[in-house]
Amino acid sequence: MNIQKLQRIVVDALEDVKAQNIKIFNTTHLTSLFDRMIIASGSSNRQTRSLAKSVIDAVRKHDIEIIALEGEDSGEWVLVDIGDIIIHCMQPHIRAYYDLEAVWGGRPVRMKLLPQSTIETPPSHTYDPDLD
Repeated sequence: MNIQKLQRIVVDALEDVKAQNIKIFNTTHLTSLFDRMIIASGSSNRQTRSLAKSVIDAVRKHDIEIIALEGEDSGEWVLVDIGDIIIHCMQPHIRAYYDLEAVWGGRPVRMKLLPQSTIETPPSHTYDPDLD
């Protein structure tokens, strides 16, 4: 399956459960491990888990293998690896703290998104990893 179709499947799955602030980045110039990184915010642990589950269900319908799934226990940051695309479902405060866009965001991919999917949710509190 080509990368555009695959990223559309992922983004549609994220939008189905009201993901916010979806960003898509082309990472081919940074690594040969994957071609895209998609980052989306969820407003709670339950929503970030639901975002990841929606992606998993959607890609399985297309017989795409889930290579890795991390972070479901806490739900603050759930990572889904489907090979060509890595998906990060994060709560806003975790997303702001780790700022993956600064690391991987050099080449944003333009894609038609629902208006709700572009809303940036401000972090509800500051994340301090020393408190975990």
